[in-house]
Amino acid sequence: MSRALEILNEVFGYPAFRGQQRDIVEHVADGGDCLVLMPTGGGKSLCYQIPSLVRREAGLGAGVVVSPLIALMQDQVAAMKELGVRAAYLNSTLTGAEAAATERALRDGDLDLLYVAPERLMTPRFLELLERARIGLFAIDEAHCVSQWGHDFRPEYMQLSVLHERFPSVPRIALTATADAITRDEIVHRLALDEARVFISSFDRPNIRYRIVEKDNARSQLLDFIRAEHTNDDGTTDAGVIYCLSRRKVEETADWLKTQGVRALPYHAGMDFETRQRHQEIFQREEGVVICATIAFGMGIDKPDVRFVAHLDLPKSVEGYYQETGRAGRDGLPANAWMAYGLGDVVQQRKMIDESEADETHKRVQTSKLDALLGLCETAACRRVRLLSYFGEASKPCGNCDTCLEPPATWDASREAQMALSCVFRARRASGFHFGAGHLIDILRGNQTEKVRERGHDTLSTFGIGAELSEPEWRGVFRQLVAYGYLTVDHDGFGAFMLTESSKPVLKGEQSVTLRRYVKPTRTRQASSRASGRADPTAGMGPRERARWDRLRAWRTDTAKSDGVPAYVIFHDATLAEIARSAPDTIDDLRHIPGIGARKLERFGDELLEVVGAD
Repeated sequence: MSRALEILNEVFGYPAFRGQQRDIVEHVADGGDCLVLMPTGGGKSLCYQIPSLVRREAGLGAGVVVSPLIALMQDQVAAMKELGVRAAYLNSTLTGAEAAATERALRDGDLDLLYVAPERLMTPRFLELLERARIGLFAIDEAHCVSQWGHDFRPEYMQLSVLHERFPSVPRIALTATADAITRDEIVHRLALDEARVFISSFDRPNIRYRIVEKDNARSQLLDFIRAEHTNDDGTTDAGVIYCLSRRKVEETADWLKTQGVRALPYHAGMDFETRQRHQEIFQREEGVVICATIAFGMGIDKPDVRFVAHLDLPKSVEGYYQETGRAGRDGLPANAWMAYGLGDVVQQRKMIDESEADETHKRVQTSKLDALLGLCETAACRRVRLLSYFGEASKPCGNCDTCLEPPATWDASREAQMALSCVFRARRASGFHFGAGHLIDILRGNQTEKVRERGHDTLSTFGIGAELSEPEWRGVFRQLVAYGYLTVDHDGFGAFMLTESSKPVLKGEQSVTLRRYVKPTRTRQASSRASGRADPTAGMGPRERARWDRLRAWRTDTAKSDGVPAYVIFHDATLAEIARSAPDTIDDLRHIPGIGARKLERFGDELLEVVGAD
């Protein structure tokens, strides 16, 4: 461990391990297998990078990292090279000659770390190469990809137990930021990690502020949010990711944001590879860029300064939501997770499960996962408490989510629930068809629409009995009745509602129903200090410190362009801010600033002192 600590300080520039990192590093460096569950931004990479370097120095061979995405490999290898680590990757972007040279370097012992996709690793040719080389450890990153119930399932991950079979003496470390109890068990089983130690860190990301709002023109709500909380004084926008369910919505949202002055780029699997890669590189290497994307974007994205993640559509599960929102604030500075959510989202997700070709077991699992997410959306209690409890972690109200900052009102909606459920029943009995929310609300509010009159629904006993509630209020009632399982979506593909067994006690008056009260969304162009989750690394800086900060950022931009890497690979904002505040005079002063290792000190030390000394 003394050598591991030296590497942490000399190579990575950090004085001490955080949380369980020390125990994990010691266990793996000593040859033990383990499963690591640690939140995004918690330092998972160090848990295999440092043991790899320790074992490589001991003559045991290189670390081989199984990584699911090309972009993630490239980012991590670029970062490792800046630190002086001999790292490389093998993926489809390499020419035949480049791949051969990398394979030769592994075989000859000239690499510390090799990143490889599971598809390539599983080929007979590559497994034979591994048998001819010296391998110090295997790291299986994003290990939740092994779960067939997961949102990022990769079939190739299910074959990775071959590493245990063919290389029984090589330690393996599987890592993920997203796994409930079912997924953890599946990882252990499918990767043959039955004898491995399991390290579970807190899933809490206290720097992320969670906010879920009722949809009321979601695009305008999104723009208000961006302008109020993530637009800088010079008009530029913080880096952010906006998730949409469909490719079409991704394109339309990006185009619309551009017309509103937001530098937005689309990203989805239907785009050609070159355009997709170009957009991702722009997002990672330039500032003030917002990506509109499907879930095809983001797994393992290493950009630390994403200040917000927004959802315009409901994800499929708590795991998906946690994974996607976790891409914000990896640097530990304040960030926002914002989502607009409405009745249509609930109906759409229910329909997608019902209409899928999955077997009944899979549908039941997906339904239970959706139910858990709906519970998170509808809760009147602390969002973070609900989120963490899903992963088996107890916590207290956080004071940093919308329900803590502005507790929602609830009301006894038993009577209104009976009205809505009775309307579903009576409209079906009168016509032989099921109906959606719009028509049912027209009946309840007594609206004499053409459809209501044609169906004779103006003669139903439920016609007009709910006139005291507005259309948005009734939509909130129906949304929550679906979310809580009193209504389900018809399989006819039109999103009509049907009663469930759970509705019977409510209709009979044997069960009360408490719902969140509808609050008309307010539009604001200004963020209150109470509601803002913005990060400001310059907080508390005086004019001279701020001037240093600006010069340091300009220097970092130029250096990153020269090296062909994202700016954060040179230094994170937190490191530059500390340099700006402390105004170091000597190389030894720089050595004590977190985030500056020996290689970066040697390479950039004099330049940094020159930039700082220009006061």
